[in-house]
Amino acid sequence: RGRGARAHARVRSAHVRHAWDPAKSVAQNLADMGLAEDPNKAVPIAGKALLGDDGSDGQEKGKKTVIKPYVLNEMEYEASLPEKKSNTLSRDLIDYVRYMIQNHGENYKEMARDEKNYYQDTPKQIKRKINVYKNFYPEEYKAFVASLKQEKMDVQ
Repeated sequence: RGRGARAHARVRSAHVRHAWDPAKSVAQNLADMGLAEDPNKAVPIAGKALLGDDGSDGQEKGKKTVIKPYVLNEMEYEASLPEKKSNTLSRDLIDYVRYMIQNHGENYKEMARDEKNYYQDTPKQIKRKINVYKNFYPEEYKAFVASLKQEKMDVQ
């Protein structure tokens, strides 16, 4: 780039990025999309007078036409979607908990002394990890414990 060349704005939002016009300024682009450049000017500060001298709203004179309303509509739609809960446990934690239950049952003190207890968890910490596993995967936990009981019955 030579002198006087403008740097392109980095826009994270895909909706805004697709509607962006590099020939316009940031303020012009955002105004075309119905977005505010300065949030302090867009939302009046509490405590200041919201009504003008003549009793009319002050928003009428500062109202600009929105050329690209679809950007705002897409962003509002995306914000209204329910958030996906992606809480899962790591494979390592699941394997660790299953190993401990398989070898020690409900004896947390033995689990704490086990050589696979790499992080040197206390019995209480191990119990907490097992409870987290129980809460995340209740059906899987029940099936696992049932299979362990079945193995013990087959051995005897």
